[in-house]
Amino acid sequence: MEQTAAQYQLAAYIVEALNLEDVQADQIDPDAPLLGGPLGLDSIDALEIALMVSRRYGFQLRSDDPQNRQIFSSLRGLSDYIEQQRSGSAQA
Repeated sequence: MEQTAAQYQLAAYIVEALNLEDVQADQIDPDAPLLGGPLGLDSIDALEIALMVSRRYGFQLRSDDPQNRQIFSSLRGLSDYIEQQRSGSAQA
């Protein structure tokens, strides 16, 4: 259940954005499902996460993106997607 630095930072942002008072960022398993998993997050929480990503990382997660199931599959999936978007925009 080891998190990378980027995953820990993202987890901290999620905990803050969703006011998860009983959860510490380092307790979020990077491979556990984000939605419907141990955190009990739902589609409304996914919208809040998407808004937080837009504010913190400077790009939009679109509701009609066919990759959303994979993107929101886990902390690792979301973190990997953010890193891909950030490195892609740095090259542009």
